Amino acid sequence: MQNYSRPIAKRPKRKKKTHSFTLRFIALLLFICVIGGAGYASYNAKVPATLWEKLIPIPEGETVTALIENGMTAAQAARAFEIHGALTSGTPSQLARWMTKFGIDRRIRAGHYSVVPSDPWNLARQLRTAKPALLKAQVIPGLDVFALIDSLESQDKKLTRENLSQALMKNSNYPPKLLEIIKPLPEDEYTRAAFLMPETYMLVDRTADEIVNASSSAWWNHWGAFLNSHKLTSHDIFDAAVVASMVEREVLHDDECRRVAGVIHNRLRLNMLLQIDATVVYAWRLKGRKLTRVLNKDLEVDSPYNTYKYPGLPPRPICVPGIEAWGAALDPEFNDYLYYVAGRDGYHHFAKTFKEHNANIRQVRSEK
Repeated sequence: MQNYSRPIAKRPKRKKKTHSFTLRFIALLLFICVIGGAGYASYNAKVPATLWEKLIPIPEGETVTALIENGMTAAQAARAFEIHGALTSGTPSQLARWMTKFGIDRRIRAGHYSVVPSDPWNLARQLRTAKPALLKAQVIPGLDVFALIDSLESQDKKLTRENLSQALMKNSNYPPKLLEIIKPLPEDEYTRAAFLMPETYMLVDRTADEIVNASSSAWWNHWGAFLNSHKLTSHDIFDAAVVASMVEREVLHDDECRRVAGVIHNRLRLNMLLQIDATVVYAWRLKGRKLTRVLNKDLEVDSPYNTYKYPGLPPRPICVPGIEAWGAALDPEFNDYLYYVAGRDGYHHFAKTFKEHNANIRQVRSEK
């Protein structure tokens, strides 16, 4: 039997499949899903998928600023954004729902928010990372009430002498506990200004009411516990305010505050005239004259603030005392000094007798 062998036929090579069409199809499908999902989410109030949200950039461009006040609900905040032109479409209620879904309603802080006007979803996305801007207001120690008002006026056009005076006289601007212990609060802005804590404040809105509220609250937070524990009367606190104001204007270096307060108390105890130049300057200030240096002829001014002529404390504080001056007035140094004179470096030379005081004066003059 013949053996015939057939040649084995080779299979043709298969062509490799290309995925280009599939990839294009997937990319197109993904794009449609992103756009459709974002639109669906934006208009039907459903949270978009994380992927969609990452792929869609947060709007950029010119911003508008809206003020969100303390205690605003999500609905109130949303309405504020609409009023300031931050919503280009949709409604405040839709924005409020997005704020709630993102948890912004529970942690939104008061302040000025700068955002790019957009639809509710994109606006809420901006608010997730937005930080509110606050406004600075500075209460400077040592200023009398006139200079204080001038200083605050210069910090903001909205602040006027009229509304600042009204804010000082409004009891609701002061902490309730302060009103309980200092009662009644004096009916003059000169004394009330002494209960403002000199400091730089960052405020939601730089209004007169906000400034008085923030600075009087800071004063109470610092001194309230001391006043309660020492059971000081309103009269004691008013006297301390006057002493603190004189210490503030007399002392350049804080480490001398308690010593000068001690001198004031010693002279009061002995019924001596206080003879404090700063009160003479204030007396002339009330008469419309500004002194930069007190001369002998200036000591003749007829005013209850002239401690060279009238015994005891002046009727009201002469300025806004700083924290060191208040501390000195409430806790003066126990000493035997009755006199002091300032040297060229601003530090004082203290004396127990008039003879020592005259010697100190000669020494200071020789230094000049």
